[in-house]
Amino acid sequence: MDITEAREEFPYLRSGKIYFNHASTGPLSARVLESIAKVLYEKSETNIDDYLALQAVIKETKSDLAEMINTTPDRIAFIDNTSNGINIIAQGVKWKRGDRILLNDLEFPANVYPFLNLQKEGVEIDFVKSHDGIVTADDIINNIKPGTKLISISQVQFLTGYRVDLQRIGKACKEKGIIFSIDAIQGLGALRLDVHECNIDFLSAGSQKWMLGLQGLGLIYITEKLQQEMEPKYIGWLSVNDAWNLLNYELNLKTTADCFQGGTLNTIGIYALNASLKFFKELGFDKVEKMVLQNAQYLIGRLQDIGIEPVLKNCEAKNLSGIISFKHDYSQKIFSELSARNIHCAVREGYVRFSPHFYNTKEEIDKVTEALKNIIDKK
Repeated sequence: MDITEAREEFPYLRSGKIYFNHASTGPLSARVLESIAKVLYEKSETNIDDYLALQAVIKETKSDLAEMINTTPDRIAFIDNTSNGINIIAQGVKWKRGDRILLNDLEFPANVYPFLNLQKEGVEIDFVKSHDGIVTADDIINNIKPGTKLISISQVQFLTGYRVDLQRIGKACKEKGIIFSIDAIQGLGALRLDVHECNIDFLSAGSQKWMLGLQGLGLIYITEKLQQEMEPKYIGWLSVNDAWNLLNYELNLKTTADCFQGGTLNTIGIYALNASLKFFKELGFDKVEKMVLQNAQYLIGRLQDIGIEPVLKNCEAKNLSGIISFKHDYSQKIFSELSARNIHCAVREGYVRFSPHFYNTKEEIDKVTEALKNIIDKK
């Protein structure tokens, strides 16, 4: 599949819209729409209660996710959103007074509040201070303290797009016996991630951004070792072995990540993600990442051509992602005028944030930067 064929999968492109906002919400492809329509038809007219078919799709989708992050399907569970995924580890780890959690001051709140909520139990929260919109692996490692029990960080920083060296942090965590937790929502679907190579113990992500799925479905990855050490706070009827022996109330928890899927899952979301992951696999995960980074590098260059300095202008390629942003005094005005021209991005904390995906083109980037130059020249 080439880029022209890939672009035919996105109905919105026929309207002339330029969509550089995948870090917020990804558009649905035609094959995802077809999958949703099919399951809705079945549930309204034909196979209304086809539980076995759903189980097969769940199994296949977990297999594709496992391939994407280099794990096995039994280590993945479906959840509803990133926040609740992070709450699973925050509430499941056995904490004692004086334990410390290391975060940083550029995290999205989903990766902060679940841990701040532990302060009432005597857990200490340390924040690494960012510099020029960046928190590096060395910044994290150099702030580890004797009581640090867990480090949680985003694979890609939501505001600036900085991709931290997870392998370096993970190595330090493994050496020091620290739990390593990742918010991967701004990376999965755009960038490769190997949970074993990076020594990641826990990961949480939603499917609605770079994976081009639906809101209301996410996933967690958890190592077998960490799961054995945790005490799940929320248990449902599907968390136990022999769940379908309905009147046997033996609390015998599953040893797979399915333990955290306590009840009914987001069926439509799973079918949508299944179709989207097939699309990515057809293209190839490596090819997707390559095209995302090529777009990011080209966009940085074009922004500099018109006198705009993106936050990551001097970063190495290994620290780039699909997010490119810059700070401007008139960020909201820029956003409004771009929107009026059918160009869609985001404004966060005074930063104009662009997030093109693999199927966006250099021609679109040129149009965006030309429009941006015209808008700024009027100021």
